[in-house]
Amino acid sequence: MKKIFFVFLLSSLFTFNSCNNEIDTPIKLQGFVFGTTYNIIYYDVADNFEDDINKLFDEVNQSTSTYMYSSDISRINRGEKGVKVDKYFQEVFNKSNQIFNETNGYFDPTVGNLVNAWGFGPEKPLNNLDSTKVKELMKFVGFDKVKLVDNEIIKEHFETYFDFNSIGKGYGLDVIARFLESKGIKNYLVEIGGEVRLKGTKPNGKLWTVQLDDPNTDGSRSAFKKLNLTNISMASSGNYRKFRISKNGEKYVHTINPKTGYATESNLLAATVIAELDCADVDAYATAFMAMGFEKTKKFLQANPSLKVVLIYVDENGKLLEFEN
Repeated sequence: MKKIFFVFLLSSLFTFNSCNNEIDTPIKLQGFVFGTTYNIIYYDVADNFEDDINKLFDEVNQSTSTYMYSSDISRINRGEKGVKVDKYFQEVFNKSNQIFNETNGYFDPTVGNLVNAWGFGPEKPLNNLDSTKVKELMKFVGFDKVKLVDNEIIKEHFETYFDFNSIGKGYGLDVIARFLESKGIKNYLVEIGGEVRLKGTKPNGKLWTVQLDDPNTDGSRSAFKKLNLTNISMASSGNYRKFRISKNGEKYVHTINPKTGYATESNLLAATVIAELDCADVDAYATAFMAMGFEKTKKFLQANPSLKVVLIYVDENGKLLEFEN
């Protein structure tokens, strides 16, 4: 059962090993952003870019955070007219549209009203949410019902509510990685809330080492497994942490199925995606897989062999199993 913990920890606790010699001392930055922590390590230059990085985080939040009243996405969700979206929003929108189409709608950031209704968004949840109300809210879901025209979002329905949280961490990470590269940095590690993007190596030529921890319930930390990676992005999604239990004992998970509108678990409990893509992409794919379930995900992977995954799922007999491709 240890390998199950491997996937569970991909979306939470990481520690990073890097060499620290007299010639090539790394710059290490840590902080809090997007409701979670971040860790950045880079070589090649001696400059500390913490202020620049925090400014970029602020810009991304101001564009795409549903938790900021003044952000562009919040203004659009309220139905304000004439909101000219910036380059961040445009890229997230276009990536979302691409993956919405690739996954046949299993990745859909217009599911925001249902995220709120089930109690996982910035707005108050709906009490006594029933099938009739879910059906009503589903009328406003569908990335094919929104368009980006001349830097403005056109919604078929006023009520459509965007929520980019399922791609946002990965995208914010990409913004920072690109900034580092613009400064001539060829060797770096950027991690936000368990999502990771890595480039190059450490000065001794060794790959970046990502150490995963066992999920010890007593609060202690112990090493489980190390992965040596480079030039890759990795993201995970799972319903083992973010869920709530209703008064009548029903479990609702944070992954809303955009096909049904319900916050119920599929037979896929955790999905980790590793690929030579932007972290936003693998972040979105991981979310889509959680809604697809194991069989549809496996079929999708057969058509997209460049995506490497670790999946934890439950078979028809209730047995917990692992799949890697």
